[in-house]
Amino acid sequence: MQAKVKWVDDVMFVAESGSGHAIVVDGAVENGGRNRGMRPLELMALSVGSCSSYDVVTILKKARQKVASCEVEVIANRVDAVPAIFESIHLHFQVSGENLKREHVERAVSLSAEKYCSASIMLSNGGVVVTHDVELIEFSNNND
Repeated sequence: MQAKVKWVDDVMFVAESGSGHAIVVDGAVENGGRNRGMRPLELMALSVGSCSSYDVVTILKKARQKVASCEVEVIANRVDAVPAIFESIHLHFQVSGENLKREHVERAVSLSAEKYCSASIMLSNGGVVVTHDVELIEFSNNND
């Protein structure tokens, strides 16, 4: 895996992945930025949420669960010190679908957390407490 980060000006950068996708990374105005892109640690929190969501949806599809939506709210807390690293990240999954089985959804989330999500496991091995919970949302097909 390769990536490139190029300085634009002030504290703004353009980050480009090896697959050719780019995003703007910038700082808050009070830190010399212009607030025109995500912060680096926001990207890390989003990486955990998106990596885990990817796993959950993939696992549920393999289990032949009919997933209609999967959203995860990521709540990341940082220490009040320099460096202001994450001390905890909580993932709140909201999953809906047709006749979803709670045990399948909970197992998919657990498998992601314990075995598959590289981002989450990397941070938890570094001392970040990563937790999760699941909210199953009833899916109604109103064709009546």
